[in-house]
Amino acid sequence: MLDIAEELHAWCAAERQFALATVVSVSGSAPRGPGATLAVDDRGTALGSISGGCVESAVHELCLEAIASGEGGVHRFGYSDDDAFAVGLTCGGVLDVLVTPVRSLDPVRPVIGSVLRATAGGGRAALARVVSGPPEQFGRALAVRPDGSYEGGLGGGPGLDRAAAHRVRDLLLAGRTGTTELGTEGGLCGRPLTLLVESAAEPPRLLVYGAIDFAAALARIGTFLGHRVTVCDARPVFATRDRFPHADEVVVDWPHRHLAAEWDAGRLDARTAVCVLTHDAKFDVPLLAGALRLPLGYVGAMGSRRTHAERTARLAAEGVAAADLARLRSPIGLDLGAGTPEETALSIAAEFTAVRHAATAAPLTGGREPIHRDRFPSALPAAPLVP
Repeated sequence: MLDIAEELHAWCAAERQFALATVVSVSGSAPRGPGATLAVDDRGTALGSISGGCVESAVHELCLEAIASGEGGVHRFGYSDDDAFAVGLTCGGVLDVLVTPVRSLDPVRPVIGSVLRATAGGGRAALARVVSGPPEQFGRALAVRPDGSYEGGLGGGPGLDRAAAHRVRDLLLAGRTGTTELGTEGGLCGRPLTLLVESAAEPPRLLVYGAIDFAAALARIGTFLGHRVTVCDARPVFATRDRFPHADEVVVDWPHRHLAAEWDAGRLDARTAVCVLTHDAKFDVPLLAGALRLPLGYVGAMGSRRTHAERTARLAAEGVAAADLARLRSPIGLDLGAGTPEETALSIAAEFTAVRHAATAAPLTGGREPIHRDRFPSALPAAPLVP
């Protein structure tokens, strides 16, 4: 749905009555993935696509029926060998499609409208809808902001809404769309509940400075965790695509200049992790002096404790404030006893993940704190959903 947010926002502003048909899940080969949406208004006008044409006509009719009846549902489309003329996917895949009426008085309309308002303006938000669970909760919706605050409700009380907002926010920060499971009492308790989560957010950035073997391992685990990974080094002989096949981009540039350009272009934010692996003062000091002055989510630097002490003194001499220096994670990573590049990458990734979620990174064994902590507001603030 969020790929046509601007057009749908205009429909809402014009008070048009419409229905959404959104891909929930895909099995086998299919043209489009979860989150792909066909929207149809009460005059039959269509926006978007869910299958590239294979099942569009049938879904178009289902949307018109939903507008007339006010009833939504999940419908399955797949290829049938027994009936070659049946409505289905000629590519052989199976689509589950959620059809949701969005009329003036439907309770999901203000929730969907809030997400559309935010995302049409280039902001970040996520929409979660119940696609499986107790019948009375089917289709209920929750809009979630990047800070975890939310609007709407899933029909199971504030505890469920808080637990769902927690889960949805994590998917939003990772820029992921798909389904997630939880229980009607929050967490894994109660009757099973499946949410379709649509996220309007670019994946978080992971900037790795220093084209060394540790960087290759970190790029691999960063991609696995859903980050957009950039490896940057000023030395063209080392910063090559062949050496870093898992990175989204490999850049030859001075690290401090690259970071400044990315920030000026608006491509970095509070989710960005910067990992400095060069431990060479001529690269590290100007890079870290710039990074620590920006509101980035994580800044870490590789090196021994002696290197860290010398680097800190150099940064202080460059005028970096004590409060900014305190944000530097160095030596980088958690104490896992890491020796190999892969183990080191794991320790670094574990640390920036813990920092993002404001977690302690302490062992769960013997702890007293809840494993899934409630970090978010229990009620909707008065402010509208905005970027």
